[in-house]
Amino acid sequence: MKKIISTIALTLLMLAPVLASAQTRDALRINEVMVVNDNSLVDEYGNTSAWIELFNSNFAPLEISKIFITNDKNNPRKYPVPLGDVNTRISKRQHVVFFADGEPNRGTFHTNFTLIPGEENWIGIYDADGKTLIDQVTIPATLEPNHSWARTQDGTGEWAIRTGGESDYITPSSANVITDTNSKIQLFAENDEHGFGITLMAMCIVFSALLVLCLSFYAIGKIGGAISKMNKFRSHGVTRSEAKELEHLSSHDSGEEIAAIVLALHEHLNAHDTESTILTINKVKRAYSPWSSKIYSLREIPEHRRAK
Repeated sequence: MKKIISTIALTLLMLAPVLASAQTRDALRINEVMVVNDNSLVDEYGNTSAWIELFNSNFAPLEISKIFITNDKNNPRKYPVPLGDVNTRISKRQHVVFFADGEPNRGTFHTNFTLIPGEENWIGIYDADGKTLIDQVTIPATLEPNHSWARTQDGTGEWAIRTGGESDYITPSSANVITDTNSKIQLFAENDEHGFGITLMAMCIVFSALLVLCLSFYAIGKIGGAISKMNKFRSHGVTRSEAKELEHLSSHDSGEEIAAIVLALHEHLNAHDTESTILTINKVKRAYSPWSSKIYSLREIPEHRRAK
């Protein structure tokens, strides 16, 4: 018992770093920033202001309350993300946007600092200890209004300017790379213009499913028959081994053996339907009712006597 407990404790001790790293804030990334926002993103009050998008690169949810967001390297604890907001829990591989409007009284996602247009803006995020730098970025002073400074891939890749055109979307609270088409559908469209391939594939799937169902029902019927037969043998006091022996014998009976058995029974019981030398008279029993008898239906003819 002690050995089992020690093994479990050792296993948990070895898994502790893995479990801890699964929820670590080291996976939090600054993903996209806009300094001058005139017509890009509107907050819940209908206002437009600078915004900062964070991305959870974990494959597990991440709680970001108690982290610090700042635009001052000398003040790493400038804006602490408060506790008690359910929206600070970011789902795996998802985004959250903070408005850098200098109005923290408007809610959790409104910072107490703003970004300065026409200048370089440094942004950093620190862990709950206020000392561990998780991620940082410097936005160039040349960034034009309504343009964003974003990563080429969510959480990774180089930084580049996005203008909001067809080739470089501005995507707050969304993936930085938007896939417009499905490669598999496009491949089918190119190689199967009339849809014969997809039709054949669908028919194969349907008939395969029907075949599996038929085999399943056949197997269920066989199993049910075997169980019913064993229950019948059990009700007559026949053991499993005896039942198997009877089945073995019955399966090996030939037509000649069955004919010999029938002939022996005939000779022994002398029971046969047709005899060449014996006349068999069987009494026929019929239902008799006096009401339907002919003797009661005939009327007696009266006797005529001559007068003397």
